[in-house]
Amino acid sequence: MDALSAAAALITLAALFSWLNHRYIRQPPSIALLLFSLALSLALVGLGRLGFDSHGAAQRAIGAVDFDRALLDSMLSFLLFAGALHVDLGELARRKWAIGFLASLGVVVSAFIAGSALWWIFGALGHSIPLIWCLLFGALISPTDPIAVLAILKSARAEKSLEIKMAGESLLNDGFGVVLFVLFLGIAVSGEEATVAHVSLVFAREVLGGALFGLAIGYAAYRMLASVDNYQVEILLTLALVMGGYAAALALHLSGPIAIVVAGVLIGNQARRYAMSARSRERLDDFWELIDEILNAVLFVMIGLELLRLEFDSTYAWAALLAIPAVLAARFLSVALAALVPGLRRDFPPYVIGILTWGGLRGGISVALALSLPAGAHRDAIIAVTYGVVLFSILVQGLTLSRLLRRRSSKK
Repeated sequence: MDALSAAAALITLAALFSWLNHRYIRQPPSIALLLFSLALSLALVGLGRLGFDSHGAAQRAIGAVDFDRALLDSMLSFLLFAGALHVDLGELARRKWAIGFLASLGVVVSAFIAGSALWWIFGALGHSIPLIWCLLFGALISPTDPIAVLAILKSARAEKSLEIKMAGESLLNDGFGVVLFVLFLGIAVSGEEATVAHVSLVFAREVLGGALFGLAIGYAAYRMLASVDNYQVEILLTLALVMGGYAAALALHLSGPIAIVVAGVLIGNQARRYAMSARSRERLDDFWELIDEILNAVLFVMIGLELLRLEFDSTYAWAALLAIPAVLAARFLSVALAALVPGLRRDFPPYVIGILTWGGLRGGISVALALSLPAGAHRDAIIAVTYGVVLFSILVQGLTLSRLLRRRSSKK
């Protein structure tokens, strides 16, 4: 199957599953689509065990879509921009230190705790994996996934301060996760030395460089938007900003996600307010909401279908089960650490620590990073554990997070 046919199949499945969910079960769309696609994957695996070639045919079809490249190089920029458009810059600025801590030091702490825990788990199961590969897992699983988090927040009535912490952290922490991932991957594959100078250079280039680049392209787009009053042209300019800006950031070895988030926040707060008419704002919001819904639907179908490409191994299954509480513990400790910082204590009372721990959803970005690992002896193990943690995060944490947030909101 060629890429176009595979994309058509994904859109068709996303549309069918969305209709079934809206017509019959009315669960949060992202979770329902994942459940439907998982059920389809398990059915195909079952038919394959009975002698049908359905499993092999499905694997070949999924293989036509390179999941990690499709998400990291294409879909991610659209999804991040759509989410950043509606982030309140004033609220973000008021909680900048709390969000900054969670998106930076919190990711680093979580990565080392989760990675070390996985190293111990595999050792206890008699399947030794080098520590650096387990730290790679910690780096890719520690950043909360903006796509999963924002999808759940849409349907939950969270208090504003808590919502901005969760949304702001999820949009910004990818930069630190990617820095750690790149560093650990370099050490694991080629034995690069992680010196302070090297870490500082990668951080400055990826995160700070990406933020400055995003500010520059966002301001350029803002000035162009202010000079016209035509919603077709304005929507086309935002498309160019997302696609061209993301591609340029990657070509310059800057953080594309950080650049697009910064540009999206600038457009969402400044351009929508001062450079657009009410009609243009409405059309722009409708367009990006539709893009967001379509790509989210396709993404969660793809996550469910990736089950077909996993290697089933009992050791990996046990490791994934044990990794779930380990990742939650790492998340809890990294968030609780913020409560020990004198200037941040008011932002992290016990109930906030609990909600941020349970609400630290992992999603497609973690799976895509795991799939981007080079072929090797430990790749399948890392992918399997990552997939298990992501499924638990979306299906269990995601299904209960909305209720938790609503219950907290009703008590206020």
